[in-house]
Amino acid sequence: MPESDGDEPPEAGSFDELVERHTRVLFRIALGVLRRPSDAEDAVQEAFLEAYRNNRWEHLDNPRAYLAQVVWRIAIRHQTARRREQELTVDIRSGKPGPEQQAIGRQLDAWLHAEIDALPDKLRHPLVLMAAGDLSQVEIARLLGLPEGTVRRRMHDARALLRQKLEARKGEEHGRKD
Repeated sequence: MPESDGDEPPEAGSFDELVERHTRVLFRIALGVLRRPSDAEDAVQEAFLEAYRNNRWEHLDNPRAYLAQVVWRIAIRHQTARRREQELTVDIRSGKPGPEQQAIGRQLDAWLHAEIDALPDKLRHPLVLMAAGDLSQVEIARLLGLPEGTVRRRMHDARALLRQKLEARKGEEHGRKD
């Protein structure tokens, strides 16, 4: 078999195809938990290595669900280890100095990420998985080992709590302007 020059699509049913097909969704899941792209990439690579080492990838009925569960567990394990090492700090990405609106947007993003990170795990986990995309509520429920109705309720409660905190923040900002 000739070597691939990188331009050909991976062979159907190959491990390369599995990686190509699922990397994006796994990255979004890991990033939702870990908040750092480099940590998310490490978690995704670890998930694929686990699937490859155990030769499970060849016998999966639903590879996306299996890999999502693996990367979710790895990301949670990494997050727990990181929390033990140090207190979480808000990761504000400093870029080129931009207009005032970009600065405000970054502050709001940082605030929102901090508020999401501060949610209790039982509210944050379903919200992060849904935000990562490509997973249905049924898949999230299966991944977390919860009934689907519980997942829906927790996502609703998390959004309501974040909305309430945002409204309070808006009220504080308007109060300072007066």
